[in-house]
Amino acid sequence: MRHRPDPRRGLPESAHGARITPIYLSAGFVFDDFDQAEARFGGTDPGYVYSRNNNPSHVAVEARVAALEGGTGAIFVASGQAAVSVALLGVLKAGDHFLSAPSIYEGTRSLFRDNFARFGIEVEFVENPRDLDDWERRIRPTTRLLFAESIPNPKNDLVDIEALASLAHRHDLPFAIDNTVATPYLLRPIEFGADIVVHSASKLLTGHGASLGGIVVDAGRFDWGARPDLYPHLNESRRNQPSFVSRFGAGAYLAFTRSVVVNRLGPTPSPFHAFLLQQGIETLSLRLRQHVANAARVAAWLDEQPQVASVDYAGLTSSPSYELGQKYLPRGTGSIFAFTLHGGRAAARGVVDSVALFSRMTHIGDVRSLIIHPATTTHLHLTQEERDRFGIDEGLIRLSVGIEDADDLIADLAQALAALPAAAAHAAVPAAAAGPAATAAPAAARAGAGAAALP
Repeated sequence: MRHRPDPRRGLPESAHGARITPIYLSAGFVFDDFDQAEARFGGTDPGYVYSRNNNPSHVAVEARVAALEGGTGAIFVASGQAAVSVALLGVLKAGDHFLSAPSIYEGTRSLFRDNFARFGIEVEFVENPRDLDDWERRIRPTTRLLFAESIPNPKNDLVDIEALASLAHRHDLPFAIDNTVATPYLLRPIEFGADIVVHSASKLLTGHGASLGGIVVDAGRFDWGARPDLYPHLNESRRNQPSFVSRFGAGAYLAFTRSVVVNRLGPTPSPFHAFLLQQGIETLSLRLRQHVANAARVAAWLDEQPQVASVDYAGLTSSPSYELGQKYLPRGTGSIFAFTLHGGRAAARGVVDSVALFSRMTHIGDVRSLIIHPATTTHLHLTQEERDRFGIDEGLIRLSVGIEDADDLIADLAQALAALPAAAAHAAVPAAAAGPAATAAPAAARAGAGAAALP
């Protein structure tokens, strides 16, 4: 039986039977005639109009990611920041309020706190994300959404996804989650009740640090028509058009976000980036297995080093997130985590400057291992009080563990730690604890000391 070409299903195209979806580098698409143009603009013909709206290369990768996450549809945009922006703007409007876990990517926090505030949208960060009462008592009549990350970057302080989704649904609210660090290979949040899943596809999904992209996935289960007063933009008829809910049912959110938010704001990626994302997805399972195996070994090794005060890795039994990690991430708790050195900033500088195999750069999820000092880079513009609250210590270093040989990665870190002057390695250790007894302290005790800094 000959396959019918359909880029949404990843099947060969019709002209030549190419197994890889072609790169459709075309701004627009030709209409057969006057009537077809009208039908496409009117939505009765599903064909393509313009690449800002959609493109066959985009459709192919959207279908693949939606299938991986267990969603009913997805939207491919130009970056992870674009994905978070349009995902939430598909729900929120001026005057709305939403809740977020406190431990999230700093770029997302700044987006919520600064940019969304200019739109008249208020974010409130819960203090204790594992306390459901803390979330619930902050819900207001204007609250429209709950947001968290599946594996927070860089602290690995996990939230109870299923419990948060249930709480949101009891209040007729959707739960959105950033699944960038876990990817659908390690975790499918929709299976635990999430309604909207976002990714920075620039990271592990693509995997090679060569392109940018973002994905918004719709679970397709949230009833946007149950409370029309909460989501009037999806339930009211406008410009002689029926409402999105009446036209698309459970798909109203995705249809609105694509046609009104993405199409008009224009965060459109190149079809070439869709091609690179598809190529990355082909090896996702292979890469992730190596990523998480390496990260587990590196984290366990770091947890035994006398220069290390704590390791923020949910896969360690000493981690406050260990039990949640076992529930939600049985295949591994990711490959991005942080560790804190006793010697503070001086020790962090020494390690960052001494590594040879780790690349010093601001990125995560690359096949190459990466290292950065958050307090002087990604979190530089926070106040000291904010850094203290979020656990961004002067001695904290973030690692994105790649797929190199784990022994080589450990050897690189070992020589960097060994190169630290004694004063830098122990500058932050109290004099009474600086002797052999402190060096021999069990890993769990050292990790416990760092746990108090968790937001």
